[in-house]
Amino acid sequence: MPIIRMIDGINEVVGRIVSIVAIVFAGIIIYDVSMRYFLGEPTRWAFDLTKQLYGFYFIMLGGYALRHQSHVKVDLVTERMAPQLRRWVEVAGYLIFFFPFAWVFARRSLDFAITSYNQGEVTYGAVQLPVYPLKIAMFVAAVLLLIQGASEVLKLVLNTTTHLDSKEPMDVR
Repeated sequence: MPIIRMIDGINEVVGRIVSIVAIVFAGIIIYDVSMRYFLGEPTRWAFDLTKQLYGFYFIMLGGYALRHQSHVKVDLVTERMAPQLRRWVEVAGYLIFFFPFAWVFARRSLDFAITSYNQGEVTYGAVQLPVYPLKIAMFVAAVLLLIQGASEVLKLVLNTTTHLDSKEPMDVR
């Protein structure tokens, strides 16, 4: 289904791009440690910047993790169910738990981002970095998570989902 491929593709691209941020903040940490211990000149900006980059990295990978079923699942009850019943229990779980959470996450993070931008919010550290880009990223991450949830539910309903015991695609039509 084109909408599933589009949503999965968006989260795949975002996940791969955002994964580069881990390399960037690791490089900044190495640079800061080197400056501090070898040259006795610690940076004033590295700690605040790496905190923000890590927050960005962590929050933006939610949709990517859901796409690859890498999130935490408590499937003690559903693991013994027949695949057909398990699929419908998972759909119910998305409708009862996931979508309300993702909606609140998106709505509240949008409010946080707008307020942060309007106030010109900055960090409290030695170097005052703007906070609104991270809060905007929270909203974008919430939207990516929400649409990936929709993709996962469509896969379950249409029965074109990852087989529950493996990572290989299954199409039972």
